[in-house]
Amino acid sequence: MLAQRAGDLDVYKLAFQLQQHIFQISKSFPKEEMYSLTDQIRRSSRSVGANMSEAWAKRRYPAHFVSKLSDSDGEADETVHWLETAFACDYLKQDKKDELVSQYTHVSSMLHKMMLNQAAWCKGFVSSK
Repeated sequence: MLAQRAGDLDVYKLAFQLQQHIFQISKSFPKEEMYSLTDQIRRSSRSVGANMSEAWAKRRYPAHFVSKLSDSDGEADETVHWLETAFACDYLKQDKKDELVSQYTHVSSMLHKMMLNQAAWCKGFVSSK
């Protein structure tokens, strides 16, 4: 099936699943982290999918499409940073941190493939000048 919206993309579905998983995990972070680590990791994990949605809407402009996918990739990398921080603060166990980092690495790989093959994703939206 061809994707009709960003939510149909496998990479979006994975990013959304991860953001929900991080939301659940972050509920156990200490209260003193509410406006720092907890807020940061929730925001960056949610921004991965949000930027994909924006990229999808901008497919008629290949440079904007790639730019928003790049933003999404950056948010995935930021989320990895916060996962590493949560681990360093003993809020996450090694195996959980490794699992989540691996999944975000997979999301980044999928985004890179989309960026490298942007012509196929933007097909039908770009004029043939």
